Order: sequence, then structure tokens, then C-alpha cells
Amino acid sequence: MLLNTRPDPTPAAHDRVYRGLRTRIMHGEIAPGQALTLRGIGTQFGVSMTPAREAVRRLVAEGALTLSSSGRVATPELSNDRIEELAALRSLIEVELASRALPRAHMALIDRMATINATVSEMVVKQDAVGYIRANLEFHRALYLRAQAPAMLAMAETVWLQLGPTMRALYGRLRQKEPPHNHRLILAALKAGDEPGLRLAVRSDVTQGLRMLAR
Repeated sequence: MLLNTRPDPTPAAHDRVYRGLRTRIMHGEIAPGQALTLRGIGTQFGVSMTPAREAVRRLVAEGALTLSSSGRVATPELSNDRIEELAALRSLIEVELASRALPRAHMALIDRMATINATVSEMVVKQDAVGYIRANLEFHRALYLRAQAPAMLAMAETVWLQLGPTMRALYGRLRQKEPPHNHRLILAALKAGDEPGLRLAVRSDVTQGLRMLAR
């Protein structure tokens, strides 16, 4: 069985495959329900089967991949209930991160987030779903790093990871033509030091689209 193999003797290769595949999943580069093979992963990253197997094992444990009883590895296809659950988690965790970050949100950070948001807008114009997801997560991560709550941020990233393929599907369904309105509200609340406004803007931003997908 895939999960009963011996530890990876090449941790550097395993970690490179893990991080590379994790990033691809988080940014929506792999569609929901897409099957992956150890041979294919090994070929893509130029490694043997063992590092590929160890990377897959870690990603299954994080909920980024599923492993069936027959040994089939795939990205998850989330049920509506699961989407609702993850949307609720995003709301709880990210609103708290934003609130903790607010006292440390200096103008240099706000300017950097505005620059990232300009990239988000460019990706919308280009209809680049992967670029959009990458820039959108960068926008949020830049703020949340100021919270100085690494365990909470790690939890948020695990949720992003599980949602990556679904976010790609959501982008395709919405056919978004404008950058997120709530990003402008987040930036305005940061400039004003408006914690209630910031909490509301973050909550709306991280849940509205997902809940639309779950309908």
C-alpha cells in the first residue's frame, strides 16, 4: 500500500517534490478530481518513485490529495457541505488573523498590498485563473504575516491547500471581470484603522465566492 512504505531516504528530493506539488495544488493548477500517478510526479520533478511517494503521503495527510482503497491518488472533489465547512473555517481563522495584524499594518504594508492587488486586477483582465489565485493568496498572506501568529497562518494555508482545485473551478464559473471589491474595502479599513470594517471586509471576501459555488 502507498502509505505503508519505508521512510524516504532522499529527504531533499522529497521536500522539493512536496513543496512544488503543494504549490501547484494551492494555486489551482490541478483540476478537482484529477488523478495523479507516482510515475508522472517523478517524471515531472525529475526524481525516483520514493520521493514522489513520500510527497504524496504528506499531501494526503494535509487533505490536499485523496487516496482511495484501490490506491488511486487524486485532487479532492469537494461536496457542498465540505465547501461550506471550509468557507466557515476561512472566515473564523482569517478574520482573526486580520484583526491581529491591524495594529502592525504600517503604510509600507498597505502600499505593498495595493501593488499586489494591481496584479490581481491584471490577472482578471488576462483571464488567468492560476495567476489570479496566486496573487489573491499573496494579498492575504502579506497581511496575515503581520499578525505574528504562525500556527494560525499555517491552519489558514492548509485550508487554502484543500480549496485550491475548487477555487480554480469557482473562478471558471464566476467568469470574473473585475478585481474583488472587498480588497478595496480591506485596504480602506487598514488605512483608517477600522477593525470592525476590516473584519467585515475579510469575512465577505473569503466566503462570498465559495458559498456561491456551494449553492
